Amino acid sequence: MIRQLSIQEFLEQSTGHLTLDVRSEGEYTHGHILHATNLPLFNNDERKIIGTAYKQQGKNEAILLGLDYVGKKMSEFVRFVQPKVSGNKVFVHCWRGGMRSGSMAWLLNLFGYEVYVLTGGYKAYRHYILEQIAQKFKLIVIGGKTGSGKTDVLLKLKEKGEQVIDLEGIANHKGSAFGALGLPPQPSTEHFENMLAEELKPFDLNKRVWIEDESKTVGRVFIDLNLWRKMCTSPVFVIDLPLEIRLQRLVRDYGEQATAGLEEAITNIKRRLGNEQWKNAIDAVQAKDFAGAAKITLYYYDKAYDKGLSLKETKEIFRFVFEFDDMENMAEELIKAAKEKGL
Repeated sequence: MIRQLSIQEFLEQSTGHLTLDVRSEGEYTHGHILHATNLPLFNNDERKIIGTAYKQQGKNEAILLGLDYVGKKMSEFVRFVQPKVSGNKVFVHCWRGGMRSGSMAWLLNLFGYEVYVLTGGYKAYRHYILEQIAQKFKLIVIGGKTGSGKTDVLLKLKEKGEQVIDLEGIANHKGSAFGALGLPPQPSTEHFENMLAEELKPFDLNKRVWIEDESKTVGRVFIDLNLWRKMCTSPVFVIDLPLEIRLQRLVRDYGEQATAGLEEAITNIKRRLGNEQWKNAIDAVQAKDFAGAAKITLYYYDKAYDKGLSLKETKEIFRFVFEFDDMENMAEELIKAAKEKGL
């Protein structure tokens, strides 16, 4: 039995079952359904060769070449699937729900499995993802200068049952020139969106959602334009912490990183710091004076943040001055203020 499913049906019914993404490993790495397993019908090189044959020799020659590749791997495909199947059901998709998923579905059905194919393939999933991100969320943006603990406040809000979008956590980046230090490689923008949409799925659109203030990019990852525009027009709660506390936070977060990594990050903003301040910051890092290096870089980041805040479209900008690095108290104060303001 082979059945076609819409994207909503596919996602609902495939939970807990083997879901095969039969696109090439390169396509899968660039972005995929989160619970899908990659079983390429054609690997990167084979897909390229078939594509060239299609353009130069036509569809039939490309199909014959594809059959040559697949014929040798059919038994391998079945052996891969056998130990992983639950309830005799297998879910399959390719890019557009065409020949690649159809071929795998035929093979697995021949072997006796119930096969469910995603209509429209991964392309339909991407449409679904962008629709999820474009929903009308009631955002509250948490702002504050570098070192203000915005991410920690977000996580504390989440602990208290608030709806939270942690863009930096999903993007594997803390947002500044130092943001990649000590973190895994970033996902592609496409897969970042896939992961973001999964985070949003259980949200109640009638309740507020907290999100950290960001530029259009988080490291090398771009924020979806619909979400970005919403962030620019939503209320901003600005956390104001004393400079010394911010310096302590930055030293704690980055002080144990390799000197070479810190020097490279500082060099990335050399043009903005100026030669003299850049050299002073590098000298401070080499002397293990991480607070001194942080203080120099904060001069640039603080000016940039103040300018960005002044350019925001929203007029609802509220400042919260805290004297202590107390995430519990800060989260409670923000929740209280949001309720008082009817947000």
